Formats: sequence, structure tokens, C-alpha cells
Amino acid sequence: MRERPTSTTSASAARHLISVDVVLLTPYGKQLAVLLQRASERSRERWMLPWGSVSGDDVLRIAASRIAKEAAGVSPALLDQLGAFSDGKRHPAGAEITVGFFGLLPTGTPAPVGGDVAWFAVDALPSLTPRQRTIVDDALVAVRGRIDQDPIAFRLLPPTFTLSELQTMYELLLGRRLHKASFRRALHAAWLVEPTDEWRSEGRGRPAQLFRFAPRKRRGSRRGVRFELLGG
Repeated sequence: MRERPTSTTSASAARHLISVDVVLLTPYGKQLAVLLQRASERSRERWMLPWGSVSGDDVLRIAASRIAKEAAGVSPALLDQLGAFSDGKRHPAGAEITVGFFGLLPTGTPAPVGGDVAWFAVDALPSLTPRQRTIVDDALVAVRGRIDQDPIAFRLLPPTFTLSELQTMYELLLGRRLHKASFRRALHAAWLVEPTDEWRSEGRGRPAQLFRFAPRKRRGSRRGVRFELLGG
């Protein structure tokens, strides 16, 4: 990551600074969480999104990937660009323009070591600068807007999983509960999973069969689950 501006950075340099800010999301317990870094002592806010400054010669996606890996310790399973933010809202470095990205980290990603990086539930975030708060909100909208077109929930799961685990992952990403029978009908209609010969015990009930992501190609088929057909 490039050096962040210090107290000696001129106001002119801050006005011309372009930053890349990354919203990293992962299942954390039973919640969807965002990775935040501790802000400098001079900041009004205690926490901020991972970010770095870039120049005109930098490739934005490469910069975002580097920033994400430095913050989380691992590369995201998915990294996508949100867009540019030059709305005049305050940024931790006073950046004039920010290019936002969002990334997904698989379940089981180790918790950050030390007190400078931590996971926060998306519905209980600490105060962020106005621009970074907008970037987080836009990232959640982007994820939820494409989830029925692109099976991104599978990027958060291990290679094999139960259908209950898959439903929980979709619920975390969507931010709402799904009806079990309706979800499984929609999942079957999407032709996205296939059963394995493995089973896993879940609580006191009978073992649950494990599945894997294995989409079948069908003419005119959608790539994701049609959530508009599911009840809450």
C-alpha cells in the first residue's frame, strides 16, 4: 500500500489525491461483517475502510487487490469495482476522488491479529467518514442487486456444504430470511448444485447430505437463484 498522507501533506496534495477504498465482506458468526482498520489519532472517526492512494500509472484493480490482501491477510474470493466517488463528502485522507471496490472473503477466514484491524457487523458499524459510509452502503446494494444473477454466495462457502449452510449464506447476503421450501425449489430450478456421497451430522437430527457447486448449462437459463419468487 502506498504511504498515506501525514500531517505535513499539503492541502493542495490532498485535493488532488485519488484513493482506492475496499469494502471487504465475510460471514462472521451469524452476521455479514465488514473489515475496518483503526484510523489515525487525528481522525474524528476511530475506524475506516482499508484504502490506499494511487497515481495515474496504477492499475486500479491491482491496487485494490493489494490493499485487500494487506488488510485481511488473504486475497478476496471476489473483487469488483463499484465506481468513482467525487461527491465532496469527507474522506479519511481528504481525497478528492475515491474509486470504491467490494470484495468477498470465504467463511472461516481467520480473524485479524492485533487491535488495528477488526470485523464489524454491517448493521452495527462504528462511525465512518461520510464518503466511506456511502461506499459501504453502495457495496451492499451492489451485492444484493446481483445475487439472483450471479451465484456469488458459493464464493463464501467451502467446496462442499449442506443446503442449510447455503441458505444461511444467501440470507446473510440478502439481509433477510428465506422460506426453506421455497428456497430449495428455486435452487433446484436454477440447476446450480449437485449432491455428493458425503453426509454430515447437524445437531440431533439425521445427517444432512453435502452438495457442491456444479451449474448445468441450459439454453436461456439464469445464472442465479430467482429470489423474486421467494417469500420472506
